[in-house]
Amino acid sequence: MALAVLDCTHFTVGECRSCAWLGRGYDDQLAAKQTATRALVDAPGLRWEQPVTSPDAGFRNKAKMVAGGTADAPTLGILGADGAGVDLRDCALHTPGIVAALPVLAELVRRADLTPYDVRSAAPVARRGELKHVLVTESPDGELMVRLVVRSTATEARVRKYLPWLRDVLPGLRVLTLNVQPEHRAVLEGDREIVLTRAETLPMRLGAISLHLRPRSFFQTNTAVAAALYTEAAAWVADLAPRRVVDLYCGVGGFALHLAAPGRRVTGIEISADAIASAERSRDEAGLPGTIDFAVGDATAPAHTGLLRAADLVVVNPPRRGLGHDLSQRLEESGAAHVLYSSCNPETLARDLADLASYRPVRGRLLDMFPQTPHAEVLVLLERDAQRREYVASETPT
Repeated sequence: MALAVLDCTHFTVGECRSCAWLGRGYDDQLAAKQTATRALVDAPGLRWEQPVTSPDAGFRNKAKMVAGGTADAPTLGILGADGAGVDLRDCALHTPGIVAALPVLAELVRRADLTPYDVRSAAPVARRGELKHVLVTESPDGELMVRLVVRSTATEARVRKYLPWLRDVLPGLRVLTLNVQPEHRAVLEGDREIVLTRAETLPMRLGAISLHLRPRSFFQTNTAVAAALYTEAAAWVADLAPRRVVDLYCGVGGFALHLAAPGRRVTGIEISADAIASAERSRDEAGLPGTIDFAVGDATAPAHTGLLRAADLVVVNPPRRGLGHDLSQRLEESGAAHVLYSSCNPETLARDLADLASYRPVRGRLLDMFPQTPHAEVLVLLERDAQRREYVASETPT
């Protein structure tokens, strides 16, 4: 049965248009994404699985709220065209735990006298204030990571003063930090993070694996669909039974940890040292240190050529810009019989597939990570052409 169109007053009155497809029924959204993706990613013999669906509301595990208004009457949401705050604390996309937490965090702003930063440059406001953003992430177990993005450390003592109160009224709070971003530019967060709680990570439990998120760690915004993505990847890879797997852009280890198996060696590469520390912690807690290793490094760098030549399978999960020509060429020259490509942008996926001329897509699945928008996550399994595989095998040192 088709789901009703989600009703949102903020969208109706034009305050927020982030959900570009909000006026479309969910079944229509899903069909349009499938049609667009298949038009871009098409090849003889490519078998498309049924798409993974999502609830059309209450799925988003992270809120990125701009602070506006005043310390006495703060808004948490976005900025309007005039630079004034638009309050979106009741956004239906967020998980129920985040929706319940945001009014409490607005009260923290009031109690701790955290004046929202005003981006407008005209007097009398003239870019005054301290609090820029409130970032909230909820785990599957209902625990919360809260990050207050501020211009300086001037508010630290006031926030610490109200931490006991915040713990009492927000019992799911696990991690609270101040992120310092002093510059007047469109950057969400700064380089300095001050952790105010004993816990520094938020465990995201996905079955037998818990991925530890640090404050600046990336994680998919839709927990249920992320779990389905890793489960699907593990099932596809089990059919291939590779002995050597390289996971580029491994992040906090989602794919690498789910692909671990007896007799299989997995190496994850990620440019963020914080993400690698999280991945190693998750690996050790899961009892997998003998089968998985992680390293800090640029996934696109030539330094990994040796790893790629020895791989049976390469997993790639690049940002929206895709792999790019240079990394695609290194995959072409690798020893991998298969590439598992997880993409959040079917357009750059299609471009990269054109560069990966030695591979052909054989299996695909759309995962609706982002309802109410035209965006989609796509998982595609690529298989190397048999002739090219034989050539690479003959050129690989034994």
